[in-house]
Amino acid sequence: MEQVLQTFLVFLKSEYRYSDNTVAAYRNDLTQFYDFLQNKLDRQLSSWADVTPEIINQYVYDLRHRKKPYAPSSVARKVAAVKSFFNYLHARNMIPSNPTEQIDSPKVEKRLPKTLASKEIAELLQAPLRGNTPKHLRDTALLNMLYATGMRVSEVVFLQLEDVDLDNKVLLVTAREVESRFREVPLEDEMDNILDVYLKEGRPYLVKDPNETALFLNHRGQQLTRQGLWLIIKSYAREAELSSEVTPHTLRHSFAAHKLEEGSELEEVQKLLGHANISTTQIYSQLEEKSK
Repeated sequence: MEQVLQTFLVFLKSEYRYSDNTVAAYRNDLTQFYDFLQNKLDRQLSSWADVTPEIINQYVYDLRHRKKPYAPSSVARKVAAVKSFFNYLHARNMIPSNPTEQIDSPKVEKRLPKTLASKEIAELLQAPLRGNTPKHLRDTALLNMLYATGMRVSEVVFLQLEDVDLDNKVLLVTAREVESRFREVPLEDEMDNILDVYLKEGRPYLVKDPNETALFLNHRGQQLTRQGLWLIIKSYAREAELSSEVTPHTLRHSFAAHKLEEGSELEEVQKLLGHANISTTQIYSQLEEKSK
């Protein structure tokens, strides 16, 4: 049974091109389900075909009623992973019927994303301008890019020098899980100028290896990490004395919400954010309606 699980995880990586983080989440959830089958049932199962709808419901009940029950969103994710796995098995005739077919996914109330007010954004972007070192120039470019483009934190840290076209004021943003998929992100004049200053007066003093091609570098001259960027933002949020929690995604949410407030069309914001489905972008319309 464990081997079948491993085959499914390889399938997610090779066929669906899921990222390592996504595959790891599936692995954790399905391993937990497998442990439940092995340790919490009255009988031992010899194959996945032995799993019944009743067993699936037992598992969902266990998730909800343990000493420290999982949040509804976590239960929904774990059930979705199990359903995907059994859909895979049934589609390949590895089981005679799908035990999850009649299992409803738990309803999860969608929480609206947290955003910063325009005044808070201004205070945050002002914080690194209090210095003029290469590090401050980098941080000014980082914070402005996250807010001015709405890019994901992973997209920002993976940017390479060749992705930057200041002449045409555009960034080429590649989906790292699918190298052939990319989008162009426009740069407004101010962001273009900030990047130009960083490339001329900041990055040359941070780089240590002339062959390093990452756009944003840490103090060791290596590509900045997601965690490193997160810590930079937290530091400047404290410096700006912001009461709201600020993460890279907070700036992405704020970018989208403010774009809609300024009159941008939903389809335009979808394209800028790189959302595959416009339904993902529609949540920002709810934020706009709530603010009215």
